[in-house]
Order: sequence, then structure tokens, then C-alpha cells
Amino acid sequence: LEILVTILNENDNSPVFAQPNLTRDVPEDTKVDTAIVAREELSATDADLDTLYYELTTTVQDTDGYFAIRGVNNPEIYLQKALDYDKFNSTTLLLYVRDRPVTSPDHTNTATATITIVIKQSDTRAPWFLPCSYLHNDTSVCISSPYSGRVNISEMSTDPLLLEPGPIYAVDPDYTISDRIVYSIVGGNTDEVFSVDADTGNLTMNKIVTSPDSFLLQVMATQVSNMRKYSVATVEIKVINKSDYPPYFEKGVYNGTVFVGLPQRSFVYQAGDPSTPLVITAMDKDFPDV
Repeated sequence: LEILVTILNENDNSPVFAQPNLTRDVPEDTKVDTAIVAREELSATDADLDTLYYELTTTVQDTDGYFAIRGVNNPEIYLQKALDYDKFNSTTLLLYVRDRPVTSPDHTNTATATITIVIKQSDTRAPWFLPCSYLHNDTSVCISSPYSGRVNISEMSTDPLLLEPGPIYAVDPDYTISDRIVYSIVGGNTDEVFSVDADTGNLTMNKIVTSPDSFLLQVMATQVSNMRKYSVATVEIKVINKSDYPPYFEKGVYNGTVFVGLPQRSFVYQAGDPSTPLVITAMDKDFPDV
């Protein structure tokens, strides 16, 4: 008697990941659709030789949608949305695998792999001149105000010029890179009157100014390692007559008289002389003829 025995494969093995824990460093400027973890590194095996189904989720709030897998049967992880280091610099992904479709009523075996993604800041932004203010509370954009200062006509200053709202200073906003900044004047420097220290940004005079015309300098801040990353700030220098003395009032106390019932903008008269308007006069020894 010949008996033919057929052994049926029972689903009694769970899928297995070769590497259940992975870490990947991803540059911030990685292009969308770039593969982050290859299919070969993430494909699980199943001793039952079942078709495997994958699903990817994230465990970190507000990081969903940045990474995805190519398909339900292809676990390759790729970048689905552009990264921003200021929004988050790491996340943890969970890759689930099962040996039955999600909708299957049959017994299903599963396994999980953990993928840690570390975002590395890239050199994506030009220098910021300080002080600056964020645009609409967006920390990726900071707007600075023009600098301003003044010099005396026909007078040479040997010290760095005092500017408002502060000295010329710029930083690399990609702070984990923090590239060194160098400064140069690229416009408005008529007759090369001014110079800027390449390292400190201090603005000094090379010669005296003989006319009252103002200067509107263009100062450029450039990253040393990437000359294409630069910003330009405006520096207005006003040329004024030298002032050695503060203004002063002719009198320490002025007394006046007003009358009840007068309309607005009526004169105030001198006390004791109701026919003469009260005049308050200031003088300045620097301008004796004014």
C-alpha cells in the first residue's frame, strides 16, 4: 500500500529583521525623493516564505509626513517632504512588517524595526546682520535695520565709528556650522574715505571729509568657506559740523501769564507785560550767529 503524505506549511514563524535598530544621519538639504534607507537593509525574512507587508509610522509629534516607504511590499524609506533643521533635528520611525494583509482575518505574525533619523544642519542661509527681528515669528528669516553714524566735517577720527543701533556685526544663522564671517565695503565709499576691518566689522576713516555730503555705504558680510553665502547692509554716515558745546537757555526760569477763556493756540504772555508774547530762546556757542 503506497501512502502519499503532503505536508502543509503552517504560519508559525514571525518575520525577522536583520537589523531591528538603525540610525541614519540625514543632511538638512537632502532633496525630496532621495532614498534614506535602502530596501536591502530593511527587508525582513520569513521562514514560512509568506509575502510580507510593511507600514511606516513616526513616534515624534509634528514629524509625520517627512518620511515614507516606497510601497506596501517595498520597505525602502525615502524623503517625502523637505527638511527644516529649525523645526526638528531628529525623529524616530517604526517600521512594521506582517505576513498577512491588514484586512486578513487569518492569524498574523508581526515584527518591528526602529529607525532613528538624525537631521544634520546644512549651510543653507546667508549671514544675518545683528540686531535683527524675526519675520512673522519665523525663526528662519531675520530682518535687520540699516546702520547709521556721523562724522565731523574736516576732522579725522582714529577710533572706530560709533553706529546705531550698534556696531556692524553678522553671524552665520546655521549655528551648528557657525562659519567665520568677513566684511568688506562694496559700494558708496566715495574717495575711499572709510574702511572696514575684515574680521571685526569696525568702520574707520582713511581721510577727512571736506564736504557736508552724506555717505550711504554698502557693507557685505561673507562666509569664509562659502563666498556665495553673503548679505549686504546699508550704513548711512552723516557729515556734520563739529559741536563742542551743548545748547543752553538764556534764562533758567521763564514766567508767563495766560487769560481765562482764550481759545487753543493763543499766545502766552510775559508775566508783568501782558502785551508781549513769552519767547523761550536757546543758544549754542558752536553757532553764535543763529
